[in-house]
Amino acid sequence: MERMDLLYQKFCREEFDENGVLCGFQPVVPENFNFAYDCVDYIAAHEPERRAMVWCDDKGHERTFTFGDMSRYSSQTANYLMAHGVKRGDMVLVILKRHYEFWFTILALHKIGAVIIPATNLLTKKDIVYRVNAAGVSAVVCTADGEVSHAVEEAQGEFAAPVEKFLVHGAREGWHDFDQELEDYSPDLERIPNKAGDPMLLYFSSGTTGYPKMVLHDHTYAIAHIITARHWHNVVPDGLHLTVADTGWGKAVWGKLYGQWFCGAGVFVYDFDKFAPKDLLHKIEEYRITTFCAPPTIYRFFIKEGMEGYDLSSLRYATTAGEALNPEVYNRFYQYTGLRLMEGFGQTETVLSLANLAGSTPKPGSMGKPSPLYQIAVVDSDGQEVSTGDVGEIVIRADGPTVGLMMGYYRDDDKTREAWHDGYYHTGDTVWQDEDGYYWYVGRTDDVIKASGYRIGPFEIESVLMEHPAVLECAVTGAPDPIRGTVVKATIVLMKGYQPSPELTKELQDYVKHQTAPYKYPRIVEFVSELPKTISGKIRRVELREQNQK
Repeated sequence: MERMDLLYQKFCREEFDENGVLCGFQPVVPENFNFAYDCVDYIAAHEPERRAMVWCDDKGHERTFTFGDMSRYSSQTANYLMAHGVKRGDMVLVILKRHYEFWFTILALHKIGAVIIPATNLLTKKDIVYRVNAAGVSAVVCTADGEVSHAVEEAQGEFAAPVEKFLVHGAREGWHDFDQELEDYSPDLERIPNKAGDPMLLYFSSGTTGYPKMVLHDHTYAIAHIITARHWHNVVPDGLHLTVADTGWGKAVWGKLYGQWFCGAGVFVYDFDKFAPKDLLHKIEEYRITTFCAPPTIYRFFIKEGMEGYDLSSLRYATTAGEALNPEVYNRFYQYTGLRLMEGFGQTETVLSLANLAGSTPKPGSMGKPSPLYQIAVVDSDGQEVSTGDVGEIVIRADGPTVGLMMGYYRDDDKTREAWHDGYYHTGDTVWQDEDGYYWYVGRTDDVIKASGYRIGPFEIESVLMEHPAVLECAVTGAPDPIRGTVVKATIVLMKGYQPSPELTKELQDYVKHQTAPYKYPRIVEFVSELPKTISGKIRRVELREQNQK
């Protein structure tokens, strides 16, 4: 009997080094590959009772879905959406928080051959108008929770073309009632043909440097995430994996869908409105989560909360990404759990590009080594590879089809050419490589500060400042200086109980001087009540730099 937890092996060829660490990976892509049919429906046909998802919310509701359930509900949803005009190639905006209907909908759109645009419920009217018109959206599937559906209604007067609207968890005039109407449709669906290279998924990038770009992926993107789940998250076939991410962000499909289900693992979804570290720790304890992934900020909250009173013995593996990892967080988590945080790196435009893969020995604070999926180099501004220890930009060889790499920026050839030239995809992220081949994050290319002949990465200074008890958040940028040209500036949000003062400024400057090379210390320190951020919570350093110029 075929083992469904090994299904992923049909879609790749793997090689391992003497320590059992993945060192070679060749995707196997069928011409008509479609994740919804070839993974979810396939498992449902062979092991319909295999657990796919455990879902619960912060109001006490709970549901478990098998692969058989997911197959039926997604086909039903596909029939429902098609009955209301959704067809192959259509762009569909999906704003469903962590509701389980998101999984019905994304699989349904894959089956139809439509393109899903996942989005956060934090979007405003302006954001929605921009996304609908920029992408040519023809339908919106939206939660009734909160204000976002009202923002859609306010926005629709400015839509360039009519948009079908589907409402989940509520009924309202002008919207199709998803919950009420879905049951009227058949769960039987004949496979709708598609090509593996057809568009499947579009994400708006977080827009730290301007308007969000539209990142378009084809159906092969799902196969590329086998490495994410099997060799980075290290999921267990019958285990339960939790990635902390809202479905509006790319991280959700990294950790709540493709790779995990290819490996026959269950995903755990906690549908909550307000993050509370103790609630999440309780869920890990209660549901016996086996593998876990979250940004460093979440681990920092766990440590502040205190993890001693929780039974986290079910956890076998822990990973982190989304922002650079402070070594202090790594060390504290290891003390509590005995688990080494395995950092990884990727972008909306890519899948996992660098990582401390399962079986390797991480260096705290390092993003690890290149994924065997990609050929990666570190280059200077002239495109020449830099020496070990020198800072340069991460680029990915892309002179032919590369599984997991975006098709391009939708409707923006200029931006695509900007990122993709001379046989490489340019990530815009800078790193340096140590003598053992580990990569260390420096910052976005735009963020690197050139001061007094030095190139200074903001992350190193931010990481030091974050260890000081007075600092809640900070952002480091370059600021103009009449003598030095540019100097390092730290913009800081203080913890409760601390007040701005010249004494505190000097204390923080001295603190940095003692922890890094003295030339890196912030000559300017500004205290603010909050930092400018994107919808996804990333600091908009571009805005701070603009303010510095005034």
